[in-house]
Amino acid sequence: MIPRFPQVATYPLRVLPFAPLSAILTAFSRKIAQKHPGMFRRLGEHDHTRFVLDPTDLPFVICLEPNGGNPRVTVTRGRRDGAARIAGPLAALLGLVHGAYDGDALFFSRDLVIEGDTAAALALRNAVDDAELDFAQELSDLSGPLAQSMQRVLALIERRTGVNLSRPEEADLW
Repeated sequence: MIPRFPQVATYPLRVLPFAPLSAILTAFSRKIAQKHPGMFRRLGEHDHTRFVLDPTDLPFVICLEPNGGNPRVTVTRGRRDGAARIAGPLAALLGLVHGAYDGDALFFSRDLVIEGDTAAALALRNAVDDAELDFAQELSDLSGPLAQSMQRVLALIERRTGVNLSRPEEADLW
């Protein structure tokens, strides 16, 4: 069963401004682009495609514009236009990034919805899979001297919520 973001925790997200979150996510995605430039090259003809990532259990959508390796992330309320929309619970979207969930299984179980340019969505999925991203490690790397503390906090959040913030070990997948 895929964990859902607690409804009560979404209330502050309904009123907070998203400009700071957009700026933070853009900076984070640019650090990832520097560390994993092949991920954006792997998008091929879709490297300037706007992707709409819709965590259905949160009151916002995330627009990712790869811009040829100089990504921009915008968080907004309501629907946004994009070539491809990938929607599902936040835990499923993060689990896809980390390889904890199989994208085909999520799609066929209807936990994940893909609309629009499916070739672009598949290119994004393949690029992310190939990069073997680990958000917890990426955040820890950016934390400098607080890296160990960050790892402990993220591990605690993972245990408490059941949401994969890091790439599971191969043995954990079996």
